[in-house]
Parts: sequence; C-alpha cells; structure tokens
Amino acid sequence: MKDIIHEFLNYIALERKYSDNTEINYEIDLFKYDDYLNKEKKNYLIINYQDISKYIVYLRKANYLPSSINRHLSTLRSFYKFLERKEIINNTPFNYIKNIKQEKKLPNYFKYDEFITMLDTLNDNNPLNVRNRFILELLFATGIRVSELVNIKINNIDMNLRQIKVNGKGNKERIVYFGSYCEGALKNYLNNSRDILLKNKISSYLFINNLGGNLTDRGIRLIIDNIIKSSALKTKITPHTFRHSFATIMLNEGCNIRSVQELLGHVSLNTTSIYTHLTNEELRRVYLKAHPRAKK
Repeated sequence: MKDIIHEFLNYIALERKYSDNTEINYEIDLFKYDDYLNKEKKNYLIINYQDISKYIVYLRKANYLPSSINRHLSTLRSFYKFLERKEIINNTPFNYIKNIKQEKKLPNYFKYDEFITMLDTLNDNNPLNVRNRFILELLFATGIRVSELVNIKINNIDMNLRQIKVNGKGNKERIVYFGSYCEGALKNYLNNSRDILLKNKISSYLFINNLGGNLTDRGIRLIIDNIIKSSALKTKITPHTFRHSFATIMLNEGCNIRSVQELLGHVSLNTTSIYTHLTNEELRRVYLKAHPRAKK
C-alpha cells in the first residue's frame, strides 16, 4: 500500500496543488490507516462498511477527537476516489460513510486595534520587516490562505486595478482585491526589500525568504508567531486567523455573505455561514450595551 500512498501524495501535491500542510496531514492519516490494516491483516482494496466502522471505533478508543476522525475520513475519501479514478477499485466504500457529528466551534478572530499592534512591532525598515509588514497587510486585506499567499507570482498582480489572481483549493483561480494601505506596503516591498532578499537570484514568486528562495507555508507561520510574541498580544493568532478576521469584518461592515464567499474562495455557502454567528454575537453585544431596557 505504501507505493500507492506515495503516488497519491504526489498527485495531490503536483496536480491538485494542495498545501504542504494538507499533504503532511494526508500522509499521517494514510500511514496510520495502513498500520491499522496491517495489524488487522486487512487488504485496503477489499474493505467494506463494517471495516470502516471498526476503524472509526479504533480511532475513538485512541482518544481521537471527532474533528480529527472526520479529517481521517476526508483523507480516506479522497484516497479511495483516487483509486477509483485509476480503476484500481470499482467503487469506493466511503460513499456510504458520514462524518461524525461534532460541536461547531466559532473561529477566533482579532480586532482592528490588535492588527495595528502587530504592525507596530515592525517599525524598523530593514528588508525583512518591510516584507513582513506587507505579509500582514496582504493577509488582512484579502483573507487569502497561506498556501495561496506563498504561491503568488509577480505577474499575478494588477497594480492598476489593485487585484491579485490566486490559485485556491483544487487549483481554482479567483481574484482578490487590496486597498491603498496594502498597495503602499507592496510598493515598499518591491522597491526596497525584494531585490535585497533575492541576493542576485531570480524568482517569479512574490515572497522571498532571507536566503533568496521562495517563502513556504511554514516560513509564514514562523513569521506570524514571532510577530505575536513581540507584540505581547493575548489573542491566539495564526495565519488563518487573518482569514477569519477578514470575513468577520466584511460581514460586520455590511458586505453580503455571497460576496464574502467569493472573496474567500469557499465552494459552499455553508462554510462561509459560520461567520454570521460571529457577527450575530457582535450585534447582540452592541444591543445589550446600547439599549436602555437591555442594560443591567
């Protein structure tokens, strides 16, 4: 099974353009599954509904959270669909398996003044700070995924229209937009930072690391972690928190949910709708604070 797992991982990385983080998760899930099948002396090509149910029970007993089990199931669905497309199997048994119900957690987000606090840690205009300031501005301005950010090329940017073409999940293209603050950070980066970081190398990619190569997902996460540590903010902030914050702010300011769906690159409106819970909570807070008969 190991050979076909590696073939599948190459497929999602090279053809489907999945992020490094997603590829790593898929690899972990599939080799966990492979170990289980070996212990149970099961052939991955000859499994049924009962076998999958037993595997779910096995994961539960191993104290996997429902969210982690659902991630496993998602990985295995994709893997078996791949086997089906290659005509290694006739049909996937995962067509009949539903996700485990789990409590929906509202995504965390930061407030605008916290964003300003992050920017304030990058006052020194050295090339790395100029680049990192632009990373913050672009994540906040567009709500794009980290995997989309690191794959932006110079020719994907239209300076006149202030828009960028990005490749989302499943290699689907979409257009995102940025404003004057982000434009200023972009020009500063291109004029005063990128060439210095390149160290006479050539790259078509927008973001460059301190060795002259392309920034990776992991590199962006480390940058954000260091900024948060320097800022002493108490809010838990990751690169994906910028996406949550972008969506929440857009909805709070009156943007309709379908437009936010398009800007985020969500296939389903249900995925975007979780942010309406956040905005409803904000409306409730404002109401309780403002209405004379709602105050304590």
